[in-house]
Amino acid sequence: MTGPIEPAALAADLIRCESVTPRDEGALGVLAKALEGLGFTCHPLEFTEPGTDPVKNLYARLGADCPNFCYAGHTDVVPPGNLKSWSIDPFAAEIHDGYLYGRGAVDMKGGIASFVTATDRFLRARNGKFKGSISLLITGDEEGVNINGTRKVLDWLEARGETLDACIVGEPTNAKSLGDMMKIGRRGSLTGHLTVHGISGHAAYPHLADNAAHRIVRMLHALTSEPLDEGTAHFQASSLQVSTVDVGNPTTNVIPAEAKASFNVRFNDLWTSETLQAWIEERLEREGGRWDLAVRVSGESFLVPPGQVSDLLTEAIGQVTGETPDLSTTGGTSDARFIHRFCPLAEFGLVGLTMHKVDERVALKDLENLAEIYRIFLDRYFA
Repeated sequence: MTGPIEPAALAADLIRCESVTPRDEGALGVLAKALEGLGFTCHPLEFTEPGTDPVKNLYARLGADCPNFCYAGHTDVVPPGNLKSWSIDPFAAEIHDGYLYGRGAVDMKGGIASFVTATDRFLRARNGKFKGSISLLITGDEEGVNINGTRKVLDWLEARGETLDACIVGEPTNAKSLGDMMKIGRRGSLTGHLTVHGISGHAAYPHLADNAAHRIVRMLHALTSEPLDEGTAHFQASSLQVSTVDVGNPTTNVIPAEAKASFNVRFNDLWTSETLQAWIEERLEREGGRWDLAVRVSGESFLVPPGQVSDLLTEAIGQVTGETPDLSTTGGTSDARFIHRFCPLAEFGLVGLTMHKVDERVALKDLENLAEIYRIFLDRYFA
């Protein structure tokens, strides 16, 4: 075993790798080196499909026995945006006033570094001896199209007969302070692209045309005039939000023959993507005319009922922070939408206030406290 791992130092090494999706830029190599120093066997995995970028992933495991506890996350990050808006180089990993700055500090290289630190401390306290296995499933495709990442690694594990018994997904779940929120499910996400076809004509002779702009306004009203539902015990109400309406008509005296709109629905467990699409199409049909709808589903809604993982995490969080986390399903999608079909899980990581923003940063105290939460969890899980 190498020298003790500190979360800020490992997080900084990861941040200095400019791993903007789908590039890796050495981030997984940095992680693998740290894990191999703890005795993990590392499996670098690269997947691709026609028309997609190849993506590097990592599966690492220590031990061969069950239960196999897995920590899941990603080393890819979103682009830094306008570099002039940052107060520091987004990939320099500088520390100022008790904060580590850099793209990925919160989402989620800091969380990964805290878990590796926790594992190091857990193993040292046990002299490397425990009954079971610890594994990490880390992708480089979480911020991208999610084709060549976690789903492919799970398929690879299934093909070799390897199972996961429990999982923490280390996304930045906390809203304001470390320990205030854990995720035990996520809403589904459906995006619709609507194209409405009409007949062009002169604005002075509307009876000779069919205005696609008028028709799409009525259709969007039909989709947004009534709530989808009132929510459930664990989920907010489903929400349909129109994101763009485009006619592309620069001439004011011409009636447009085509209009397009896009919308996104975040839906709870009262719906599936199939029932939701049927609801949408039924309302569009009411308006008549010719139209096309293309739908993309990035994830179904799911709920993992409170159980061992969330219970042990709650105990560890309370011991370190004094907080009792809200068990939430808010926010966007994550790779938990793939993993929950394989094993019980919960999502818990850092505070998400600065993720994806200029001057993304994490408090050094939060890195240390998160490492301690994860360590206590491991100690109780493998009790």
